[in-house]
Amino acid sequence: MIVVADSGSTKCDWIFKDGEHRVEISTMGFNPMFHSSDFIAEELGKNELFKKNAAETLEVFFYGAGCSSEKRNDIVRRGLEVAFPKATLNIEHDLKGAVYAACQGKPGIACILGTGSNSAYFDGQTIQEEVPALGYILGDEGSGAFFGKQLISEYLYKQLPDNIVAKFEERYPELTKDDVFTGVYMQPHANVYLSSFMRFLSDNRDEKYIQEMVYRGLSTFIDIHIWQYKNYKSLPVHFVGSIAFYFESVLRKAASNHRLNVGRIIRKPVEELLRHHSQA
Repeated sequence: MIVVADSGSTKCDWIFKDGEHRVEISTMGFNPMFHSSDFIAEELGKNELFKKNAAETLEVFFYGAGCSSEKRNDIVRRGLEVAFPKATLNIEHDLKGAVYAACQGKPGIACILGTGSNSAYFDGQTIQEEVPALGYILGDEGSGAFFGKQLISEYLYKQLPDNIVAKFEERYPELTKDDVFTGVYMQPHANVYLSSFMRFLSDNRDEKYIQEMVYRGLSTFIDIHIWQYKNYKSLPVHFVGSIAFYFESVLRKAASNHRLNVGRIIRKPVEELLRHHSQA
């Protein structure tokens, strides 16, 4: 049995495959910037269906947010060693997973728009990251954390239109500034907390104000992360992640206005990653 996993900071999608038999499992996301090896092992150990399948797994391909160095990858590896006692473990950056899933061996630019954001150029052989990912405090333009921060700050600054305020307070009737401060400044995983407000934006994505907010954020992502590639006009630009999927129409509008050739838009790259490793 082999396992392919795609992990963001919020959620991890797993596919266990043994011949024609397959099992799909979703767990919380694991990021070595925020999670220890013990935490990863403990959380996976709570899932009985996961434990049952992991015990017989022989090879794991894990693509994760934050897995951008050997030191960080070792954190994930030690956690997975407990969950997969018989398996050979392959730990890679989620950006490499996005390239494999979206580019499918051909030159292109692959972008992640999920809880965080990132991009890379693939020439058909090697992956080049032109602009570094700076995380949710300094960067992550166009991500769930980016838009969540903008929504919350505009709400607290009383800058949202009345109709958006009414919907927001109906969804979060007891939310206070102290609650926000606790979630952002005092609790772990503030990026996941901020990104959780994307559900509100997605549910109200037909609102003009929200479309304009998302358009500006995606345009900023394009300005900073895609226009830095000298050959961006001649390559397909692919996107993976929930932001790209649920705001596809806004993304396509921003891409068109920035002279981009949009390629694939994939909500969950794990299926394409399974196909990649099944054919390898």
